[in-house]
Amino acid sequence: MKSEDPLIVAWNDTLGRKATAPAIFDARGEVIRTFREIEERASAIESTLGGNDSDNIHPIQLGNHPDWPSSLLAGLRKRRVVVPLDQSLSARERDAALALCRKSAKTDWQGNPPALFKLTSGTTAARRVIRFRSEQLLADCNQICETMGITENDRNFAVIPVSHSYGFSNLITPLIARGIPMVLSSDPMPRAILNDLAASSATVFPGMPVFYQAFSELEQIPELNRLRLCISAGAPLSHAIAQKFRGRFQRPVYSFYGSSECGGICYDRKGIATEDGFVGEPMEGVTLELLDPDAESGRVRVRSNAVGDGYFPEPNEEKLGNGFFVPDDLLRQSDGCFRIVGRISDLINVAGKKLNPAEVEAELLRYNGVKEAIVFGRESTLRHQEVAACVVAKSDVSEMQLLEFCRQRLSAWQVPKQILFVADIPVNERGKISRRDLARNFPAQKS
Repeated sequence: MKSEDPLIVAWNDTLGRKATAPAIFDARGEVIRTFREIEERASAIESTLGGNDSDNIHPIQLGNHPDWPSSLLAGLRKRRVVVPLDQSLSARERDAALALCRKSAKTDWQGNPPALFKLTSGTTAARRVIRFRSEQLLADCNQICETMGITENDRNFAVIPVSHSYGFSNLITPLIARGIPMVLSSDPMPRAILNDLAASSATVFPGMPVFYQAFSELEQIPELNRLRLCISAGAPLSHAIAQKFRGRFQRPVYSFYGSSECGGICYDRKGIATEDGFVGEPMEGVTLELLDPDAESGRVRVRSNAVGDGYFPEPNEEKLGNGFFVPDDLLRQSDGCFRIVGRISDLINVAGKKLNPAEVEAELLRYNGVKEAIVFGRESTLRHQEVAACVVAKSDVSEMQLLEFCRQRLSAWQVPKQILFVADIPVNERGKISRRDLARNFPAQKS
């Protein structure tokens, strides 16, 4: 890494402009770091990092801690490859991930060494890293701030993990490169988040659909006079959740679509969320190309200066590299805007026929009394996979009624073999639904 690292250059400019200004607030709105204090902590952390060549990475596993930006700056200055780690990782998972990162960091990258690794999993759940240079991280930050209209006069609310790609790009790099302060939240409960949003005078809330759904169900909500921008990412935003939140809080939710491999992709600039999975237009500086322009929906090729350099240890140059990335999501385009309608990996193979679960979900949601529906494929000895569904519905809705409804509207092979009623659709810590987990938790009954 060259000494004139672009993120360090941007930070020096931020520090020169805002040295004594508040940079990090607690959930009550009290200042816990100025920009100068972030720099002082960065210098202190840097002094603890040795010069051993074997220490070629700089893992950060702090959670949403005020030292996070300082630790990032220290790693960049020591020319270590920064590795954000989730706090939930077990010791065994951490050790395996760091072993992979150390191996990658020692690779000869032919004059373009990485500054940061993002950890991700492939379709086999095997760990791999995505390589980024500081130029790409800075480009993503700039594209997000320009597209969303976020400025140094705003105050970002940090409850999503800053170690995740979404939190890193919306919270950490805007603070460093653009001087946008953030509020650190320690309580992820919906009631506490709303109270802290009010107390801290936060103006921007990067959240996930699960938050907006929970907020809309609370009674006695506080006044959020300063909150001006509510962003939703991490999972497709449903029209019903967006509508319900707007009705309760008199504010739109702006849907944001991105990926670890390339940062931001699309953004609903008007906050209209007219359909489930609506994500609006491409971000500033991002272009999308439909791989099959004649198909009703399909995959896209994303091009921008924020796209990562590639995967390690198994590169996939047809998917990621040379300034482009091809997500597994299936998108549909209309009037220059895009909507997520499914994923390649979600397609269910029923005796050789490929089924997009979104088609079945759309029919289930048309039934009066069904609030939520998620369709998944699970192993079948006769048909490779069979269709199953989890639904959240009113108590008077029965499985027999739903199955009959589906039979009237779908082909026989598309009708679920079983419909399971749940109180809530299970999601992971990022607010995402895993069809793979559902298939494991609700296996087919053996005959």
